[in-house]
Amino acid sequence: MNVRIEPSWRVKLAEEFEKPYFGELAAFVKEEYLKGKVYPPPKDIFRAFDLCAFDNVKVVILGQDPYHGVKQANGLAFAVEEGITLPPSLQNIFKEIENDLDDRAESAGVLRPAGRSGDLTRWAEQGVLLLNATLTVRAHQAGSHQSRGWEEFTDAAISALSREREHLVFMLWGNYAKQKGAHIDREKHLVLEAPHPSPFSAASGFFGCKHFSKSNEYLVAHGMPPIDWL
Repeated sequence: MNVRIEPSWRVKLAEEFEKPYFGELAAFVKEEYLKGKVYPPPKDIFRAFDLCAFDNVKVVILGQDPYHGVKQANGLAFAVEEGITLPPSLQNIFKEIENDLDDRAESAGVLRPAGRSGDLTRWAEQGVLLLNATLTVRAHQAGSHQSRGWEEFTDAAISALSREREHLVFMLWGNYAKQKGAHIDREKHLVLEAPHPSPFSAASGFFGCKHFSKSNEYLVAHGMPPIDWL
């Protein structure tokens, strides 16, 4: 099957593209786009992979669905298109980053940006795989493309990273992401778990989790550059 995806990921996931479930998934997604609004745009379905080649991955942040509002989803978990109002979960992620890292940044003479863009391309280009479990969604219908095959596909991606790479950081926020963590070898990788950054749960342990400083400390300890989260 001719899937347009970054070459290194095409190799790692080649077997998945030939399995019956993926053919059925591709047919379903194509039909959904023909029938009406589906997010993200087709060119962005595999954007998380396209911006972060297999060997460049350092951190994996797992989401659930793309945003289902107009012009929100851009193929990166938790991110939104440039200029779009930040969703509450992303606002809380930025709050935690500020609380976790700003004191260190200020002491090092780094100024925090006055406003942050919700397009997290800047993270992806540093090696952060922002991966949703389901890569497409019907407009205004959360979860509408779940249980169609995307979960099996993204499980395969996580398994490949766990099996073939070492010293990656996996951030699992909320019960859904923690379940996806069953495919991670915790002897080889750092797995950080916390409640989801949603307003309904952020105060129950996401705030104060310090995942961003912990991930950077781990990366540096294993000879890799830290992520500029600010």
